[in-house]
Amino acid sequence: MDGHEFLAERFEENRSRLKAVAYRMLGSTSEAEDAVQEAWIRLGRCDDRAIENLGGWLTTVVGRVCLDMLRSRRSRREEPLGTGAPEETAPGPELGGRPEADPEQQALMADSVGLAMLVVLETLDPAERLAFVLHDMFAVPFDEIAGVVDRTPAAARQLASRARRRVQGADPVADPDLARKREVVNAFLAAARDGEFEALLTVLDPDVVVRSDIGAGGAGAGAPELVRGAAAVARQAMMFAPFARSSRRALVGGEPAVIATGEGHRFSVMIFTVARDRIVEMSVIRDPSHLPGLDLAVLDD
Repeated sequence: MDGHEFLAERFEENRSRLKAVAYRMLGSTSEAEDAVQEAWIRLGRCDDRAIENLGGWLTTVVGRVCLDMLRSRRSRREEPLGTGAPEETAPGPELGGRPEADPEQQALMADSVGLAMLVVLETLDPAERLAFVLHDMFAVPFDEIAGVVDRTPAAARQLASRARRRVQGADPVADPDLARKREVVNAFLAAARDGEFEALLTVLDPDVVVRSDIGAGGAGAGAPELVRGAAAVARQAMMFAPFARSSRRALVGGEPAVIATGEGHRFSVMIFTVARDRIVEMSVIRDPSHLPGLDLAVLDD
């Protein structure tokens, strides 16, 4: 076995971990594969004999590549969570990978990070996302993370801490008013899930308004959608029962919200305004480009 084959073999030993890191950073399997491939290219350009810890070196390189991709994506306002499931890309034969994709491995990777988590990660600053993913999910020391984000270890720790608070959410029990609002939202979701029209009317204000950032025709379909009145909103809620069945509770700016998913990994973030034990307004976000900067956190149900 020559030096190139030996290096390729060692790289393949790290491939699954590298792609898992990149997937959590980018939320796209094809982009994750691109990041891993770039790490292989950079490895081929350096003196691998000077690398003491290949796994750590590769993780750092993948982190830097993903950070650059996230910053570039944000500057172009492009997000990968639009429509359809992430595409899969098979490992290239030049790395010793099999020519066909491994559906079981891809499915396991996708299942390990729920869409709700990916939606929250999309709201984080790229540096916060990297610090949280590398430290909390892959136990990379802050000394190493600091070099990736060009900050001190203490600053890297603060990045991860801020991200952790966003991801974990707040304790709703400490706020009785918020707890009551969540009860109203839960009643709405239960009624929508079971198709109970009259039960929906009991938790909706007669003049309730639903605002969606994308019209009924989808992205680019025109002006935002607006629905008024309890009866109209209840009828619409019954049409989207599958989303209610797969929803995750969340907070947005301290208000109750849900992240709902449907077939093909489509998603929506629904924010509820509750007053006098009735839902008076709902804001529905379906466009992933509206996620950055959103103060969103998933709650443990």
